[in-house]
Amino acid sequence: MSPASQSRHRQAYPLALLIGFLLLWLALAIRPWFREDWLLENLMVFAVVPLFVITVHRLRFSNLAYTLLFLFLCAHEVGAHYTYSLVPYDRAVHALTGESLDALLGFRRNNYDRLVHFLFGLLLLPLAAELFDAQAPPRGVWRWLMPVLFLEALSAVYELIEWLAASAFGGDLGQAYLGTQGDVWDAQRDMALALLGAVIAWVALALWRGRGHLATA
Repeated sequence: MSPASQSRHRQAYPLALLIGFLLLWLALAIRPWFREDWLLENLMVFAVVPLFVITVHRLRFSNLAYTLLFLFLCAHEVGAHYTYSLVPYDRAVHALTGESLDALLGFRRNNYDRLVHFLFGLLLLPLAAELFDAQAPPRGVWRWLMPVLFLEALSAVYELIEWLAASAFGGDLGQAYLGTQGDVWDAQRDMALALLGAVIAWVALALWRGRGHLATA
């Protein structure tokens, strides 16, 4: 197989995921519940997705990392379409099972945003670890700590962005984007869930790969 053919073969899977995500994005971009909040939520997508497309030839992550990134972005787009605090997951579960998930778990608020913050750590940890391995390989215990701390730092930055946006826009748009639902500890709980997800992902990868070595494929 020629180098050009090998390159096309290596990019085929990320390209398939990109096409799948764009199709989902287009479907969920039709009549979102709160167009202004949808636009704010998608600013991250408008920045991140092109960045991965532009750099795929220089830094090709593993198929696992791309798959998990795809799943995270899909979950985010669902939240953006409905507005995070209004995602009707409980209604969907009730329609399928006849039971209320919120009632069974004792939830007093819509917890879809909590789920996505947890998935941020859980699903993006492999990508963060591969990024450090490729660009700035840490040694010793730092090899385990840096990807987790990196994701936790991004989680904190996102909470600051939410706060600044809510302060700047105010009103219904600010509240919809912030999504605290009356919880004064919302930011801290979101960051704690991202941290928990990242730690669980590291443990799972360590068990799966023996030494937890993340070799890009």
